[in-house]
Amino acid sequence: MSLRFPSEYNQGVPAGKCLPLDEEEMMVERGTGRTDLAAEAQRLGEALDALIPELRAQRELLRQFGMSLPPGTLSGFEIIREELGFLIERLRADAAELERYRALAGTAAMLTSSLDVQEVLNEAMDTVIALTGAERGYIMLRDDDTGEMVFSVARNMDRETLDSSGFIVSRTIVEQVIATGEPVVTTNAQDDPRFATQQSVVFYALRSILCVPLVARGVMVGVVYADNRVKDALFGQDELALLVAFADQAAVAIENALLFTRLQRALAEASEMSELLDNVLASIASGVITTDVNLIITLYNSAAEAILGQSRGDVLNRSLRAALPVLYGVTQPALAAIFDDGRGDTIEVDLPMAGRDPASLVLKLTPLRVRDQTEGVAIVLDDVSEIKQRDATLAMVRRYLPPAMVDQIQSLDGLALGGERRMISVLFVETLPIDALAAELHPAALLERVNRYLTASAEAIHRRRGLVDKFVGSEVMGLFNTQLNPDEDHAWQAVLAALTMLDELRALSARLGDPAQLCCRIGVHSGVATLGNVGNATRREFTAIGDTINLAKRLQEHATYGQLIISEDTYRLCRDRIENAETRMHISQHATIQVRGRRQPVTVYEVLCAR
Repeated sequence: MSLRFPSEYNQGVPAGKCLPLDEEEMMVERGTGRTDLAAEAQRLGEALDALIPELRAQRELLRQFGMSLPPGTLSGFEIIREELGFLIERLRADAAELERYRALAGTAAMLTSSLDVQEVLNEAMDTVIALTGAERGYIMLRDDDTGEMVFSVARNMDRETLDSSGFIVSRTIVEQVIATGEPVVTTNAQDDPRFATQQSVVFYALRSILCVPLVARGVMVGVVYADNRVKDALFGQDELALLVAFADQAAVAIENALLFTRLQRALAEASEMSELLDNVLASIASGVITTDVNLIITLYNSAAEAILGQSRGDVLNRSLRAALPVLYGVTQPALAAIFDDGRGDTIEVDLPMAGRDPASLVLKLTPLRVRDQTEGVAIVLDDVSEIKQRDATLAMVRRYLPPAMVDQIQSLDGLALGGERRMISVLFVETLPIDALAAELHPAALLERVNRYLTASAEAIHRRRGLVDKFVGSEVMGLFNTQLNPDEDHAWQAVLAALTMLDELRALSARLGDPAQLCCRIGVHSGVATLGNVGNATRREFTAIGDTINLAKRLQEHATYGQLIISEDTYRLCRDRIENAETRMHISQHATIQVRGRRQPVTVYEVLCAR
C-alpha cells in the first residue's frame, strides 16, 4: 500500500519514484518482520493521534496573531494517519494469513508422512475447519466400484466425527464442483441467486459455504465441503485461495494413502488367492505337476500322489527325470517341443505302475510363460482307466441289452442313420430380419447382435424342455417330444416357449434400440414327423423332416411381426389350458389361410397373453 502526500511534500523526488529504504526497512518489505512492523506502525499511529490535536491547537493559536501553519501541514498528517491505519490493518491481515499458511505447511507435511487413510482424512478436515472458521466440514471421495462421490469423513469445529444424521450439505453446490472442477464460495447461500431456491439450502438454512475439488495427478478424487449455518460472509476469496492451496496438497496425501490401502488389500487378496489355489490343487481330481525351466519339480498335488503312487516329499525339488523316470520317458519329446517352440501337447498313454496294473492316463503338457519366455512346464494328469473299462463293458453288453435300454444309455449316439416317425411339436421363429439391423454396424458387431437374439430364443426353448434343431440366419427351429426329449405335454410346452420368446425378444429389441415393429414372428404346429440321424458313419446330424416341419415354417412366414400363430392341431392338443382363465391367455378369432405347398386352406389361431 502506498502513502499519498500533498505535492509540496514530494518536491525534489521524481514522479513514480520512492525514497530509498535502509536495510531494516528492506527486511520488513521482504516480509521478514511483518509483526514487528505492525507494532511499530501502531506506535507511530498513536504518536500521530497525539500530534494532530496539538497541531490543531497550534493552528488556532497562530491565527490569533495573524499567522498560520505551512499550507497542507495538518491535512498531510491526517492523510498520513488514515493511510497508516490502512497499513496497520493490512499488516495484521498479512500476519494472520502468514500464520495460516505456516499452519497449512505444517499440516501438509504431516499429511504426506502418514499412510493411514482415516488419519489423513480426519487431520485434513480438522485443518480446513481451523483455517476457515467453518462450523462443519466434509470430504467426499470417489468410490472405486461405483465411481460415485461418497462421504468419507465428516467433522465439526470441536474435532469430533459426525454421524450420518449430521451429513447436511448442499448437493447442488457439490454436484456443480464435481461437474465443473471449479471451486465455489458463497457468503450467504440464502441470498445467492445461484442457490437460494435449492431445497437443501432453504431447508437446512445454509449460509456461508465453501467447496473445492480434490485433484491428484490431474484426476478429481473428491471434494472438500465446509459451511457455517450461523455466520454470513464467513468465507471470502482469501479463504478460498487458502483452501484451494491446501486441497492441492491434501489430494496428493489422500491419494497416496488410498494407494497404500489398495496395495495392502491387493497383497491380502493375493495371499488369499495363493491359499485358495493350494486348496484347489489339493482337492481337484486331476494330478498337477509343475517344473521350472530346468525341469525341477516345483509343485506336486495330492491327486498326482494318488495317481503315480509317489509322495510329494519324494519328488519335490528334484528333477523330473530322476524323480519320475517313467513319466519323463513318455513326455520327453513333448517337453523338448515346449522349450523349442512353446507348443503344448496332449498324450494318451498306458503307464506302468509299480505293484499294480498299468494306468491309462491322459497327460496335458502346457508351457508356463512369463513375458513370452517359457519358464517351466505344467503337466495335468487324468486317470481314465475306469472310463476305458466302462466303455469296453458297455460295448460288450450292447450285444445283449434291449434297444430301448441302450437308447437310455447312449442317447444321441445310439440313434442309427435313418429315422423314426413320431408325434412332435415344431416351433419356428424369425427373431429379427438381419436387413432391419443398422446398416452401419461392423460385420463383427452385426454377428454379435444376431447372436444375442438367437441366444434369447434358444434359452426360451430350453427352459420348456425343447430341443434347438438348427439356426438359419436370424431364425431358430425348435423341436418338442423327440427321442431325445420325450414329453407328452409337448404342444403346451411349445406354446409357452413361444410366449416367453415374444416377451424376451421385445425387451431385448427395446434395450438394443432395434426396430420394435420388426421384432419376431412365430409359428407353432403339432403333427407326425420323421426324426433321426442324417449323414454318414463318420458325421451325423439329428434332425426332423416331413410335412409337419414345412407347415410350421409356413405359419411363421405368414405371421406378422409380434404375432404368435398356432395350427388347429396344436390348438386342439392344449385347448383346455389356453382357455383356462388362470393362464391369462386367450385366442383371437381364428382364420383360414392359404399356405404355399397346400391346396386346402389351413385353420390357424393367434395366441395372446393378457398383460
